Amino acid sequence: MTMPHTVRLRVVDNDDFGAAAADVVQDLLPAHRPRLGIATGSTPMPLYAELARRAHAGEIELGNAVLIALDEYVGLGAHDRRSYAAYVRTEVGAPLGVAPGNILVPDGLAEDPEAEAAAYECRIEEIGGVDVQIAGIGSNGHLAFNEPGSPLDSVTRVVGLSQQTRSDNARFFDSPADVPHYAITQGLATIRRARTVVLLARGPGKAAALAAALTGPVDGTVPASALQRHPYVTVVADRSAAAELTAADDRAERQS
Repeated sequence: MTMPHTVRLRVVDNDDFGAAAADVVQDLLPAHRPRLGIATGSTPMPLYAELARRAHAGEIELGNAVLIALDEYVGLGAHDRRSYAAYVRTEVGAPLGVAPGNILVPDGLAEDPEAEAAAYECRIEEIGGVDVQIAGIGSNGHLAFNEPGSPLDSVTRVVGLSQQTRSDNARFFDSPADVPHYAITQGLATIRRARTVVLLARGPGKAAALAAALTGPVDGTVPASALQRHPYVTVVADRSAAAELTAADDRAERQS
């Protein structure tokens, strides 16, 4: 199978990854009070560093942006350095000059996580949705914390984390046993409501999942395949992550 025409692919050298991703995001963001969906982890770090560099150089203004996290671990508070609230605040918000009040993250310590998930879904809708959603892809094809088997029509909810995902994320914790077993995550339907999505992939460990997501069947066994049903997706991948993609769709945009 080939990629749907709604997916635009840019394959770049790893050294150019941050700049290429920042070019895409900067072109897509509206000038006034942009609402930027934030993925966490190591893959988007070069993007955030480049956006911060451009902001400090006066090349882009994101101080008035609203940052919206994809997910949060259940059981970690906003001031826990391992939480995604801390990540968004310190790695993205502060470097871009975004006020803490303009950062939305689910409350990992909420007394009722299910109610918090429902409230977070409502908050996203109340602010007008996401203009540009930055996303990564897991080695098992997960999107945010939507693990294989997630319903394509899922909304923000509490989910259990697979052993693969917990193992992949163990590097951010002192011990693998410290990785939470549950998280609040935006659902696949929630993510698809973003006006545009920028999917990032780096490294050979993402190659099989990326190929399956972009060219395979659309079903919950590869959650990221749900993006094939989004009207405007740009994929930025380094060469190793794009290695298993077969014949390029002639409607995809490839940058060498």
